[in-house]
Amino acid sequence: MRVRVNFLRRYRLWLFLSTLGLIMAITAMAPLEKTLGARVRLVYLHGAWVWTGKVAFGLAGLAGLGTWLFAKRRLFWAGWSLALGRTGLIFWLTYLPLSLVVQQLNWGGIYWDEPRWRIPLAFGVAGVLLQAALTLFNRPQWTAMANLVFGVALWVGLGRLQNVLHPDSPIFGSGSQRIEAFFLALLFLTMLLMIQVALWLNSRARHV
Repeated sequence: MRVRVNFLRRYRLWLFLSTLGLIMAITAMAPLEKTLGARVRLVYLHGAWVWTGKVAFGLAGLAGLGTWLFAKRRLFWAGWSLALGRTGLIFWLTYLPLSLVVQQLNWGGIYWDEPRWRIPLAFGVAGVLLQAALTLFNRPQWTAMANLVFGVALWVGLGRLQNVLHPDSPIFGSGSQRIEAFFLALLFLTMLLMIQVALWLNSRARHV
């Protein structure tokens, strides 16, 4: 087990770059769509990226819950909650500008009142302020509770959104198994990237 961990630490950067390269390759090879053409490939990446951010925030919340359920390992769970919350924020803040690019390319402009832009932006701003405060105060129990509340609020809030211009389910509503397969492969790789970032942030925090 220790050999495996040392291997991951030694080749962490190469694993990260390899995963990032595979994400770019899968995106470039993804099937085209009749209406959007090659522009749909950014839609695939955009979708996988935002879902990865959502999952990271959700896992941060679950780790926060673990802090309260398993008091003997409170610092362990709080550390993971902090690392996953920061990881989710990284994906979220990089997803937002990608969302603007997708809007510009596919809608011919940016619709600022689109709920699927406006509400995620609000969560992004709140996430920055929250993670900054958690880092400043450095209280494990506060980290756990804050990430739990934020994770629940984000999932519930996004689940209630109504679309204006944004399609309901552009991937799984396409009726194409090939499109769905490429998206799931892309989602798997972005999740793998998220795990690597979270592992790095968690190990970095423990050695500070």
